[in-house]
Amino acid sequence: MRADGTVDVYLISGFLGSGKTTFLNRLVKVVPRELTFLILMNEFGEVGLDGTLIEGDDVDLLEISKGSIFCACVKTDFIKGLVEISKRIRPDIMLIETTGVANPSDLDRDLKLPIFGGAFELRDKFCLVDAANFLDTYESFLAIEKQLAASDVFIINKVDLAEPGALERIKAVIREFNPDPVFYEASYADVPFEDLFRRGGLVGRVSDPSKAGDGAGPGGARAVEMDAEQLEAYIDGLLADEAAQVTPPDRLLSTVFEPPAAGEEAFREWVSSFPPKVVRAKGVVELDGRLRLFNLVNGNWTLVPYEGPPVPDGVRGRVVIISRPEDIKALQSKET
Repeated sequence: MRADGTVDVYLISGFLGSGKTTFLNRLVKVVPRELTFLILMNEFGEVGLDGTLIEGDDVDLLEISKGSIFCACVKTDFIKGLVEISKRIRPDIMLIETTGVANPSDLDRDLKLPIFGGAFELRDKFCLVDAANFLDTYESFLAIEKQLAASDVFIINKVDLAEPGALERIKAVIREFNPDPVFYEASYADVPFEDLFRRGGLVGRVSDPSKAGDGAGPGGARAVEMDAEQLEAYIDGLLADEAAQVTPPDRLLSTVFEPPAAGEEAFREWVSSFPPKVVRAKGVVELDGRLRLFNLVNGNWTLVPYEGPPVPDGVRGRVVIISRPEDIKALQSKET
């Protein structure tokens, strides 16, 4: 943390399938060793898959699942997590990676709540943009508009998959929501980190990939002390505030499926039976004795060998699907 005891906070948002996990895995490798580094990760589904996919033994990771940290359904867990971080953990750097369906408009307001004692300073706000799918999806999902308006640095990812002329059209749309955006173009979220950070403790300190983080040392200003009952009452008051944007911006649901068979051919047949515009699906599955990473974005999907960290039993073999209610209902009807 800085000499004044505050924690530099960076926001990473982006719609479903834009490449946030890939971006985090690249960033983890370039954070200097002398900095303590925490990722507060939010997942929309009940299975915390993305946290499993983050590589790096020296990374502290706090997951909040089953909804967006910016809506009423899990706002309580989010505030409690921040209280714990402000009182006991106090990293130098905290990255908040939101679920792909989040509305992050209230983050700056949340971090300045008196309960945290001035512990947090929101720095750069990054938004990953899927160049291959953005123009087909941004008008359909309000969350994308909210993320564009709440961000200041935009990483237009998957440019290798974009159609000719798409990048300039994407930038024009972003400028409708943000008058002064900073753009980076990338494939596989491969960005120049030495230039990316403009404010806070990572400025000019992430150019050497050999300096991956494992610092130490809490301290600084103290958060407001409350017992459990006082904290619950405080959070209830926040949720009752009419100015707070605690309603999910889009009608999307999440569910978890276990594929019906262990063979790759049967798995491909199962996926081919999905409704044509399922928004997002992801999972690590064992097929014919080999682990595979399944990725689906906006109906298009891949199945590749899995080469990441060990996968817990509660995650392995399960596929998280996020889509419109009618798609989820159709999928569930096939299972019965």
